[in-house]
Amino acid sequence: MRFAILGPLEASTDDGGAVRVPELKVRALLACLLAHHGRAVPAGRLIEGLWGPQPPGRPLGALRARVSQLRRALEEAEPGGRELVVTRPPGYVVGGDTDARRFQEAVERSRAAAGPGERAALLAEALAWWRGPAFADFADVPLVRGAALLLEEQRLAALEDYADVRLDLGQDASQVGELTELAAQHPARERFHALLMRALYRSGRQADALEVYRALRGRLRDELGLDPGPEIVALHQAILEQSPGLRRPPRAPAPVPARLPEPLTELVGRDEALAELVALPGTARLVTLTGAGGVGKSRLALEAARRLAGGFDGGAYLVELSGVPAGSPPDVADAVAAALGLRDDGGAADQGERVAAALASRRTLLVLDNCEHVVEAVAKLAELLLRTGPGTRVLATSREPLGLAGEVVRQVPPLDAAAAARLFVLRAAENEPGLVLDAGVVESICRRLDGIPLALELAAARVRSLGVRVLAGRLDDRFRLLSAGRRSGPAHQRTLRAAIDWSWELLTEPERVVLRRLAVQAGGCTLEAAERVCAVPGPIPGGPPGDAGPQVPQDLDPADVVDLLGRLVDRSLVVRAGDRYRLLESVAAYALERLGEAGEREPVLRRYAVYYTQLAECARAYRSGPARHHWVRRLDAEAANLRAALEAARSLGDTRLAARLTGSLGWYRTQSGRAGA
Repeated sequence: MRFAILGPLEASTDDGGAVRVPELKVRALLACLLAHHGRAVPAGRLIEGLWGPQPPGRPLGALRARVSQLRRALEEAEPGGRELVVTRPPGYVVGGDTDARRFQEAVERSRAAAGPGERAALLAEALAWWRGPAFADFADVPLVRGAALLLEEQRLAALEDYADVRLDLGQDASQVGELTELAAQHPARERFHALLMRALYRSGRQADALEVYRALRGRLRDELGLDPGPEIVALHQAILEQSPGLRRPPRAPAPVPARLPEPLTELVGRDEALAELVALPGTARLVTLTGAGGVGKSRLALEAARRLAGGFDGGAYLVELSGVPAGSPPDVADAVAAALGLRDDGGAADQGERVAAALASRRTLLVLDNCEHVVEAVAKLAELLLRTGPGTRVLATSREPLGLAGEVVRQVPPLDAAAAARLFVLRAAENEPGLVLDAGVVESICRRLDGIPLALELAAARVRSLGVRVLAGRLDDRFRLLSAGRRSGPAHQRTLRAAIDWSWELLTEPERVVLRRLAVQAGGCTLEAAERVCAVPGPIPGGPPGDAGPQVPQDLDPADVVDLLGRLVDRSLVVRAGDRYRLLESVAAYALERLGEAGEREPVLRRYAVYYTQLAECARAYRSGPARHHWVRRLDAEAANLRAALEAARSLGDTRLAARLTGSLGWYRTQSGRAGA
């Protein structure tokens, strides 16, 4: 169980599910226990803290009732959760992890860091845990107030340390606005004023720096009757004397270590992949995550980067490339420069060279997200950065590899059945707490949505309005059903159709031809079947003579199909398993729509039905020979296609073809005991 106290009080299970703690007094009780960091809180103090000077008639019984409610809420969210609230004389204590602990650990690690870059990265990681004032909704409760004030002091100290180390990295003008605001919010905090004075002085604003000191001194004398401390007085004198020690560090300004965005939900079902990714940067300098649209490449890359960030003294940066126009190398370099906080200083003529120069001497992690539409430009820039910066590591997400030497490619597959069901149930429960779902129906939904996280989350959002059974029954119209998309993130990651549209628009016309024709294959197909249905017709090698099939528009040569099929596999639109190729169900549904729009549905279905009829006739020719067992296995593998081919022949009104197919499979049904077509 995890508790978030650096902001409004929140609780979540280990797999990211929200924990609903009902009733204000029960939530206040949880806040009081968490504020004491594993120390027992006496029952009397809890009663006084929760009810003040007017306790209920039986105060101890009322407290025990609230403790019981809290235990029940935690247990309902996660089995064993009730055991986190322990009775320990003279009162109670609560266990579990908190974001405050993680914040404090990152601050401690920053103090032991070797260089300013690593310190900055760790402080950025620490500050990223804050979502608002500590215990924001219970800071006025007496038992919480002290802990909230202490945490706020630790946050301010971390902010001061972070600004200080950024000045050590050569960041000055970029901090002036932030430090001005912090100094105004904390008018008696001298260190913020001293940092602002240094930043102003290094930015060429000596008079403004002296004015900050003058205003601080006047305020302290008028309001507190005090003089500024010796450290800021010495800084004031150094500025008056233009001391050389105040100059910007001689090294080139470094980018500010980024605060990677904090995910709103827990990552589900990717433990093994995450562990492998975290281990890779030690041996691989370029890792590319590929996979179908919506499979969760970006989310996995972000989680890996967050866990790796502390090991990169130059920082970890997320570069979102979905908004970069296709085929625009300068815009790719500009996007990376913007993420790094680099400004054009009129030096290097090429933006890519400026980025390379900034990263050359630092150990830096770049997450280049959504590269597929600018893959050539990204590959060119990545090669430059890796060649000039031995400490640079690149983690890219793309629907196809970058194609560079030394690139380690990891395919992100759909979630397995158990993980898909867990994700679906978690997201559905977030929209309707206490929801109980039929496991069999959930399994069916997850299977039909191919275990794709985007599709599962969009479907889970519809459970509240439709229920799982209606939802499952309407998945044939999935693109309309799952059109109520997310309001954040790149546009192509908001709906299921948008995710596949994005991939489709990046294909060449021959690739689109092959993809839409493959969609008629039920349960996947062999390379031979793909060639026969997608390209010019021809007889099955070694098979009996028969119909070659009709011509369709934009016919391709079989050799073209082999190459195009490989490119579709690389682009994560076709899945290869052994010697078979298949489409995910959502991709197949989309491609069938495109097949109809292209006016190819009937001729392609006819070619499909002819091919499997010829396959059945070829198998029948060997029904009594030594190759019989081979052909039985072959027909077993094509059972779904044989049924679909028969349905296609009937839908086309070709009773002769349907009869040929049915007649060719009689021996197979008899000898194998299988239904076949």
